[in-house]
Formats: sequence, C-alpha cells, structure tokens
Amino acid sequence: MKKRTKQMISFSIAAAMGLSLTACGGKQAEAPQTTAAETKAEGAQETTEATASEEPVTIRFCWWGGDSRHAATEKAVQAFMEKYPHITVECEYGAWTGWEEKQSLSILSGDCADVLQIGSNWVHDYSKGGESFLDLYQYSDIIDLTQFPEDKLKEDEINGKLMAIPISLTGRLFYWNKTTFDEVGVPIPTDEESLMAAGAAFKAYNEDYYPLALGEYDRMIFMVYYLESKYGKDWVTDGKMNYTEAEVQEGLEFMNKLEAEHVIPSVATINGDMSDSLDKNAKWIDGKYAGLMEWDSAVTKVKDAMEGSVNKPNQEFVIGDFIKFGEYQGGFTKRSMDFAIKSSTEHPKEAAMLVNFLLNEPEGVEICSTERGIPCSKAAISILDEKGIGDSFVKEANAKVLGYSQFSQDPQFDNSELKANPDGLYYKVFGTLSSGDITPEEGAKTLCEGITEILEQ
Repeated sequence: MKKRTKQMISFSIAAAMGLSLTACGGKQAEAPQTTAAETKAEGAQETTEATASEEPVTIRFCWWGGDSRHAATEKAVQAFMEKYPHITVECEYGAWTGWEEKQSLSILSGDCADVLQIGSNWVHDYSKGGESFLDLYQYSDIIDLTQFPEDKLKEDEINGKLMAIPISLTGRLFYWNKTTFDEVGVPIPTDEESLMAAGAAFKAYNEDYYPLALGEYDRMIFMVYYLESKYGKDWVTDGKMNYTEAEVQEGLEFMNKLEAEHVIPSVATINGDMSDSLDKNAKWIDGKYAGLMEWDSAVTKVKDAMEGSVNKPNQEFVIGDFIKFGEYQGGFTKRSMDFAIKSSTEHPKEAAMLVNFLLNEPEGVEICSTERGIPCSKAAISILDEKGIGDSFVKEANAKVLGYSQFSQDPQFDNSELKANPDGLYYKVFGTLSSGDITPEEGAKTLCEGITEILEQ
C-alpha cells in the first residue's frame, strides 16, 4: 500500500481550493474578513472577559457537516465573538465527502485552520507523533478537562500529549421511510428473513426501489456489524484483526447476496445517482431508497432531507431497531469527532477559549445543542437536560446505539488509507466486489492484508 504522503499530494489543489469559506454570521462563500467586521460592529459588546484594551485577534475554525450543523455552529461562533469582541473567527465548512482528503495536506503542512473539527482517527493519522496539534493539557486552565471521561481523553493522547477533545460518542443504526414500506406492503426489517423478504417485495413493486442503500464505506460498517452479530467479537483487539479471511469472505458473500436479492442497489447505481451523500440523494429524498444505516448524530439531516421532498411530501421517518443477524448485539460505538488546535497557531489562548465555549459553556452548548451528537461533556449534558434542549431524534438514536451496540471501534478503522474516497481500500474492495471484478475470496484476502498492514504501521 502506498504511503500516505503520496496520497496527500494528489489532493493539494483540492485542499487549497475546496473549502467553503465564510465569516460566521455571514453567507457561505462571502469574503470572511469584511463580513466578520460588519457583523461584529453591529453586535459586539464589552464584557468583563474582554475589554477595549485587548489587541484584536483573528482565528480560523473549520468543520464538516450538514446545513443544520453549519447554521448552529455559525450562530454559536457569533455569540462567542459578541462575548469576546477582540476575537474574530473566520469559518470554513463543507460536506463530509472529500473533506478529510482536503484537510489532510493542510494539517500536515501546518496551513490548516487554528481550530479544527477532526475525525476520531485523525489524531493518530496526522499528529506526526504529537507535533501537528497543540497539547491541550497545557491549556487546562482555559478548557475544563474535568468534564470529559478520562478514558476518552486518553484515546486522544499521543506521547503523553492531549491532541484533541472528544465531542460526542456515536454509532450507526437504521433509518427507514415508513411511507415507502407501507406503499410496498412489507414491514420494516428486523432480522435477516424480513430483510430479504423486503428486497423481493420492493423488486416486485418497482425495480428502481430498494429497502436499503449502502455506499462503499457503509458496506464495510454493515459487514462488520453482520460479522459481530454472528461471532460476538470485536473487529480488532490490541492492534490485531479478530476475524479470519474465511470469516471476512463470509461477510463479503453476504454483501453480494444483498445485491442479488434486491436489498441494496449496486455501487454503480448509487454512483450514477450523482449525489455527494445518500442523505442528499434524490432517491432517498423521494422514497425510492427506503432505508439507510447512518450515524446517530446524522439523524436530523437524514430526516429533514426526506421530509423536505417536493415530489413526495408528508413521508413518515422512523428510527428503526437493530437488525438481528445472530445471537450477539453487533455494532460499535466510537468518538464521533474531536476538536483540535493546530500546534503552530499564533493565538492558542483564544483558540482554546473557543473550544471551551462550544463544549462547556452554557451559551455555546445551548446553541450547538445536539448537532454533533449527544455531548461527552458532563457540563453540556447537564445544561441540555436542565433546559430540555436537544433534538429528540438525536437523543433517541444515541440512546438506541449506546443501549444496544456491544463493541468498540478501533481508531484505525477510519484510517485514511482505508476509508478515503475513492482511493481507500474499502472503496476499492467493495466497488470491485459490486461490479463483479473480484470474488469474495479475493476481496477477503485483499481486505485482510491491507488492514493488517495499516495496523502494523
């Protein structure tokens, strides 16, 4: 497998040009400094924390997400700038697709934003042994680290340095369009038998309709979920795979069966839909794809996309139960994402103030609510519970995940060499498996060898 450095070079132009830039409080793609200055001039107020004598400071903040996360985060940052008038925050954001690839080069080169929302694997993949990100233990007087589980902070350590702060815990579960299932005349699946029956019923109803849609990365997660349900063991333990090639081959054969039985569309079909992500896919929005396996934190964007359909209004969205494939409760949980600060920032104090405001302080917590999932911060949970704030669907989805899934995701599961689109191993294996260019046996060998190589690095 090629070293990550070569992969980064191929994304250099995208990293330089691919961001959606805005000053928080303005419209996407507007000039950040001008908009920020105008907004702050209208709303800034002196507080006990910031006085007119303090020197003006500008920091950059970047994240990925859906429209509702963008709106809430911009509003929270606007409140932060009003509380600290000497600090201007320039925001950069976009959808997840291609985001890691665009950010990775800038992180390794030190040209990234000051404050970053990062994936749970980025600490290990891009910290360069603890050099890329600021050691946040050194800023515990600003960021209240006592609010976070100690074991989750430990997961973000490199060489004794705290590279990031965990935002929330997450996992995947099933979302369904009940309206479509009712039209087809089949119940929402709860086990393998009903899942296969749904595939047959959907095909008979309309060959363009499917009970479930899974992209390449989704298929990897689904396959592991299937195997965990059957065998009752973590995918990886202590840096080593727990599954044999024969067991992985079984999982890949099951994925082929899902396509053959019209449960899921082929990868080529989904790619032909010309959509950045399944929640934005017109076939999900209009009910032709009637199910997704997504993160609990993504429930709002998935639900809103479907319920916002112009062609098929008044569809009913349902958070489903976990599908039973064996005697064990498959599925894993992980840190959904973290906040990190680049080590070369010129304003580490102000960057740390922003992180603490978003994660621990009442105003920031109330505005961001559950847009990044149910918070890890004890203070944030108390604030949301006390005020009855938070998306009820996110809370329901998170409770289902944490109450059911028995396994933990290894940090390297999301290693960029595995999950990068389109060059990551998951995309190559599941793409060529779907097209029939490799057999499940060949796919299992490639997958196991590639993952083992990553784990041994």
